[in-house]
Amino acid sequence: MTQAWTRKEGKNPKGGLNAKGRASYTKGTLRAPVKSGDNPRRASFLARMAGNAGPERKPDGSPTRLLLSLQAWGASSKADARSKAAAISKRNKGTNASKKRKV
Repeated sequence: MTQAWTRKEGKNPKGGLNAKGRASYTKGTLRAPVKSGDNPRRASFLARMAGNAGPERKPDGSPTRLLLSLQAWGASSKADARSKAAAISKRNKGTNASKKRKV
């Protein structure tokens, strides 16, 4: 039988994977989405997903899984994800540099 992350029961209807889907993924450790804030994971995910090929909406106008995932991470579109990722990274560069100097 296939793992839950590849089937409907492991997918969150609002985008991404649910807890069962994340738990069934055996090639690494998947964590829940970071929906707000300046977490570097969030910036990385938004930048990566903004570069994905494919439409944001299906021909009938409903959102694709790509757009649902972006929305779960706090972006409204690929363009929004790209700009949020850049802004988060820019803010984090300033805080990371000051933390490194204090150590």
